[in-house]
Amino acid sequence: MTRPDGRAPAGPPLTRAERAAERYTDGEWHRLHPATPLLRGGIVFIAIFGFVLSNLRERLIGFFVGTPQYAGDPLDAIYDHGWEGWALLGVAVILLLCFGAFYLSWRMHSFRITGDAVEVRSGILFRTQRKARLDRIQGINLVRPVLARIFGAAKLDVSVAGHDANVQLAYLGSSLADGLRGDVLRLASGVRAAEAEAAAEQSSAAPGEVSGQAASRTAVVGDLVGRRVNEFLAPELDPNAAPPESVVKIPPLRLLGSLLLSGFTVFVVIVVAVLIWGATSGAMWLLIVVLPGLIGSASFYINRFTKSLRYSIAGTADGVRVGFGLLSTSNETLPPGRIHAVEVLQPLLWRPFGWWQIRIDTAGHSREKGAAGQPNTTMLPVGDATDVSRVLSLVLPGFVTEEHREVIEAGMVSRGRDLFTGSPRRAAWIRPLSWQRTGYRLVDDAILLRRGLIWRSLAIVPLARLQSLELQQGPLDAALALAEARFHTVSGPVRPRLAAIDAPNGVRLFEEVSARAVAAADADRSHRWGRIAPDEPRTAPAASRTSVDAPIPLDAPRTEES
Repeated sequence: MTRPDGRAPAGPPLTRAERAAERYTDGEWHRLHPATPLLRGGIVFIAIFGFVLSNLRERLIGFFVGTPQYAGDPLDAIYDHGWEGWALLGVAVILLLCFGAFYLSWRMHSFRITGDAVEVRSGILFRTQRKARLDRIQGINLVRPVLARIFGAAKLDVSVAGHDANVQLAYLGSSLADGLRGDVLRLASGVRAAEAEAAAEQSSAAPGEVSGQAASRTAVVGDLVGRRVNEFLAPELDPNAAPPESVVKIPPLRLLGSLLLSGFTVFVVIVVAVLIWGATSGAMWLLIVVLPGLIGSASFYINRFTKSLRYSIAGTADGVRVGFGLLSTSNETLPPGRIHAVEVLQPLLWRPFGWWQIRIDTAGHSREKGAAGQPNTTMLPVGDATDVSRVLSLVLPGFVTEEHREVIEAGMVSRGRDLFTGSPRRAAWIRPLSWQRTGYRLVDDAILLRRGLIWRSLAIVPLARLQSLELQQGPLDAALALAEARFHTVSGPVRPRLAAIDAPNGVRLFEEVSARAVAAADADRSHRWGRIAPDEPRTAPAASRTSVDAPIPLDAPRTEES
């Protein structure tokens, strides 16, 4: 039997997770994983306490007590004075107070999920309550730090539009977090009512499962270690969650090569050259100043490499799923319609290998770093042209068609006015290197902006997500009859702007984009992607669900040859 969202069942483990999640989406307050206090602060506290006791005990005793008789080892002083019992009692009281505080914080930390929002309240003396509306959810990140994986726990980071508006459920049971992530997305998509009806039809079969569960408790406890091992070895992306043809992965050698050919490597090479010059010229003080930082740069490469291992991105029924990590894993789901701008860029050192990177702008950002230790707005750390096409088809479904592939390819690598409205020749006065790469093209309900000669860039802005449009002209631009267009979206790494375009073309672009953006926003229904008609793509943006006319050329008559 298929599930109400149209996907095939993912097997018994996923079914159990969904049934467990349903008990936590009843609108009542629930508590987190029992190991939450230990994972959030207990182990760190114990580690700090042990470090202080073993390494700084003499200085602490001398600082707080200041008496000569405690100048030696405090443990010897306790033994000489016969204070062993009092010392043990003091340690026991401190530990009991700490465990009591941890237990109280766990009791006071609860969450609830209703049909409208995800809420979390916490605090002992000072109470706080955070609320994330379902219609404002920009993404859900499921993070499993290595220590939490040992306890079978994970944290759920719900990204919401707004500054510091995220709601984090840390920590939940690993399978429960999976189920809650899917259930929250189904609530936000508008298909939860249909799933509730399906669950009601199966309610008659539920009592028959009780005896089997009770009989298998011993087996579950005995299989705990095996399940933890399976969680460590399991792929970050469930094979049943996405079709294999939509999954994009990064080969380890390509990932390593992209790190070695990064701007940070150029900086390291410059530092090494300075060190060599300092050693040969007798300036040994450079070794003391620069060498520690140079040694620490090795951790930069190690962290970025390990965090990007097992990277995968795929399209699921509830949005784009990005997963990565070796020991500490993370996977984030971006629902449809939450991507405000996309940029495909290529650094100069990557050009001989044909590698590209994809970044996005979203209204909400996860607190966790993304693949390669970069912000979670990096959708593809490194990939070839085929990977770029597949990722664009995931983040902008319905946009990457055979008709548009030629335009996208021209925006990535071509120069001049090939399929794009380019800058006039007089723009070379203010853009001597990149004026031939500068250009724009309106395709359906999206604007493509091409720029950059040394660092190639192609920005794609869905007009349904456009916040505002600005046309700017400075004194030099006015003298050359040029203008600069800025497309305002949410804050992020993508900067959709285009300088040194022909001023009359800029006016026409302003008027055309303004009209299309209003129509695209009015037709957009991606915030309730579960209610799209069955014959339409579930994750398609407004651009692919409205009537598509032939692209309107924006090339105005020019007074000079290019």
